[in-house]
Amino acid sequence: MIAWRCARFDELSAREVYELMRLRSEVFVVEQRCVYLDADGADPGCWHLMGEDGDELQAYARLVPAGLKFAEASIGRVVCDPSTRGTGLGHALMREAVERVRALWGPGPIRIGAQAHLEGFYRQHGFLPDGAPYDEDGIPHIEMLRP
Repeated sequence: MIAWRCARFDELSAREVYELMRLRSEVFVVEQRCVYLDADGADPGCWHLMGEDGDELQAYARLVPAGLKFAEASIGRVVCDPSTRGTGLGHALMREAVERVRALWGPGPIRIGAQAHLEGFYRQHGFLPDGAPYDEDGIPHIEMLRP
């Protein structure tokens, strides 16, 4: 059973920071073979949504206030533990992330910079392409907006 926790960066324990950075690195750097600086300076200004099963981090998303990455509030660093793929956890994570963004900052558009191959996944959560595809760290991306 996944328990959701959403906290500001300064409210996270050292263990939580370690676990979310480990999961992000495991998937975005190692699995996807993408050398980039994950610690981009934005984390201290964001909220961090974590889905845990017991003491194991299974899902994570970074909730970004308007003006920090995009003009709109955004959701980024969306990741699930590879062992959970195919279980629907990614969809649960996105539903929870959208709800938390609305609770934090009210109604309004939400923007994401999605890996292009996941466009269909994000469309299922109300996001529509907004702009031309672009390359980010060697991976095709597309901005998407949920009105």
